[in-house]
Amino acid sequence: MIIGKYDPLKGERFQVLDETGAVVNEELEPQLTEEKLVGFYRQMLISRTADTKAFAMQREGRMGTYPPLKGHEAVQVGSAMAMEAEDWLFPHYRDLGALLIRGVPIHFVYLYWIGNEAGSRFPDGARVFPFTVPVGSQIPIGVGHALGAKLRKEKQAALISFGDGATSEGDFHDGMNFAGVFNAPAVFLCQNNKWAISVPRERQTAAKTIAQKAVAYGFPGMQVDGNDVLAVFSAVKEALDKARAGGGPTLIEADTYRMSDHTTADDASRYRPEEEVKAWEKKDPIVRFRNYLRAKGIWKEELEKNLQEEADKIVEEAVHQAENFPLPELEDIFRYTYKEMPPHLEEELAELKAAVEKRKAD
Repeated sequence: MIIGKYDPLKGERFQVLDETGAVVNEELEPQLTEEKLVGFYRQMLISRTADTKAFAMQREGRMGTYPPLKGHEAVQVGSAMAMEAEDWLFPHYRDLGALLIRGVPIHFVYLYWIGNEAGSRFPDGARVFPFTVPVGSQIPIGVGHALGAKLRKEKQAALISFGDGATSEGDFHDGMNFAGVFNAPAVFLCQNNKWAISVPRERQTAAKTIAQKAVAYGFPGMQVDGNDVLAVFSAVKEALDKARAGGGPTLIEADTYRMSDHTTADDASRYRPEEEVKAWEKKDPIVRFRNYLRAKGIWKEELEKNLQEEADKIVEEAVHQAENFPLPELEDIFRYTYKEMPPHLEEELAELKAAVEKRKAD
């Protein structure tokens, strides 16, 4: 058991690998096949490669504002790999790595940030709620979905992901309270990267940890090392299994760091100390897991070369698909809020079409 063993009120944090990749908790090291472990590493490499490319595309004027995920690879890959096929993911805007594992192609994410509404129409069967920019709005929606699954007696859980800034929003507290009262099969995953844009975590709450906030809502909370992919996987898997079995919600605070800006419209060097960034660069989740695989005799230079070449190929194909995707239509602005467009939106669409035609004629 992991949940309940690490007390957030005492600042206890679950970890399998230390910063060098050495195992510090052999008893709770997940027993995974070599294929599974390589799969973790592969997904982390693809996530970072896709992220690096998106950042470059924005700088080249080929994409709009984009939120980099560098540093979050372990928490996103570890949590998504812990899910079962029937579970649902309710992501936030920085969750590219988790989306890919759940079956959302990279080019859909690129389309979203390019400004094409098609980027929100995920493939059938992905079981991923469309992500949006508003902070925390997915939290009560995810709880509602989880409660609906419970009422339908479906064996599934909702993994609801958000940043530490979302815990300062009312949606977080509403969702937590609702989940606790109704024992919803939901797992709340806070990716605590220490900064809500330029607001440091200590200016958001006086609580010692974010995980301890679960206590007030009547269910367990725990803190894990968010740069340790094995710790995240183990904690989230146990919480999801517990939720599906009727054990109710869990709050997991993944202690991590964003190694880049909040978005490409931000300059984190204006508010973050350089020594803080350099200290966290030494905790790089990919380097840590690579060291672990090397120690187990799994990682080789040839494996790295092959996986990186594969990641580059996948990402370049995604760029080609996104940039050659049909352009959005005018109607897309109005189409996707309601199943059937209400009369007031039909009127607005008609007015917009008329204005566009008049402008063309002029």
